[in-house]
Amino acid sequence: MAALSPRRRRVLQAVLYELFAIAFVGPVLAVLFDEPMGSSLALAVVLSSIALAWNYVFNGLFEWWESRQRSRRRTPARRLLHGAGFEGGLTVLLVPVMAVWLDTTLLTAFVANLGLLVFFFVYAIAFTWCFDLVFGLPASARDPAATQPRRVV
Repeated sequence: MAALSPRRRRVLQAVLYELFAIAFVGPVLAVLFDEPMGSSLALAVVLSSIALAWNYVFNGLFEWWESRQRSRRRTPARRLLHGAGFEGGLTVLLVPVMAVWLDTTLLTAFVANLGLLVFFFVYAIAFTWCFDLVFGLPASARDPAATQPRRVV
């Protein structure tokens, strides 16, 4: 498979991530918040749209940071950092939207979001790992020494 450009890779990753997320979140919101399926799916699409934009921005920032590290390997610790950073930023963005949509307080929306946060924390790590397995690592995560030919002395 031909390598994807960084931009195409981020767009493909974000779109696939959100499609799977909507398929899960829509029905879960309907059950958790006792909302009609139409309303919960609409909220899931709004939340997903915000998450899609955040995914693109966050992954760009993460890969910029990652490319400047001594080691470029995607270790389990780096994957955990990626998941925590993504989900932490997303929580800050989504809780106010949920509070307004569900006509509740920020605290109530935050507490309601905790269950989804746990799911999405694990999901973000697992999805990114699987995405890397299928589509390969981005240039920011490849060790330059491993890709350069060795000099014979």
